[in-house]
Amino acid sequence: MSLVTFNCTSNDDTVIVEEAPDFSGVYMQEDQMGRPAVNTVFVSAAAKDQFNVTAPSNQSAAFQSMFQANLEGLSPAFANPGDTNALGQTSAAFTSLLATDVLNVSLDGTTTFYDGTNVLTGRALADDVITVELLLIFGGEDFTENPGLSNDNVDANDKPFLTSFPYLASPW
Repeated sequence: MSLVTFNCTSNDDTVIVEEAPDFSGVYMQEDQMGRPAVNTVFVSAAAKDQFNVTAPSNQSAAFQSMFQANLEGLSPAFANPGDTNALGQTSAAFTSLLATDVLNVSLDGTTTFYDGTNVLTGRALADDVITVELLLIFGGEDFTENPGLSNDNVDANDKPFLTSFPYLASPW
C-alpha cells in the first residue's frame, strides 16, 4: 500500500520544508559549457575532465595555449601570425577569451551572443550561437574567408518560442 500526501497553500510567501536536502557525499562537476561547442572543439580529449573541474577564473591560464594551438590547427583564417578575426583579435587574444568558459551577461545593455555590434554580452534564445562561433573561428577579418566552414545552415529553431515563461517550445 502506498500513501502520497501533498501540502498546498495559497500564501506565496510561505515556504514549507519538511526535510532538509541531503548534501552529504562527494560531488564532482561533470561538464562545463558556458559557451556551446567551445569545450567540445578546443579542449583536447585527454584534458576534458580537467577542464570541466577547473574554475573559470583559472581556465585561461591553464588552457589558453591548448586552445590557441587547436584554433591555429583548425582554422586557415589564423594561418599567419597577426591574422585576426572580425573582432580584430589575434588567435592568442581570441583564445584567451574563449578559454574562460563562462556566459557573460550585460546587465544594462543588449543581451546577445553577437548582433554585429555587441559581442558575447549574453545570449538570447534566438541567437544563432554556433554560426557566430564558426564565423569568429573561420570567417577571418570580415566573415568572408572559408564560407563553407562559417555557417551551420540552421537558421531558426524548429518550433516557435513561447511568448511567456519558460519561453522554450515544448519538446518534440
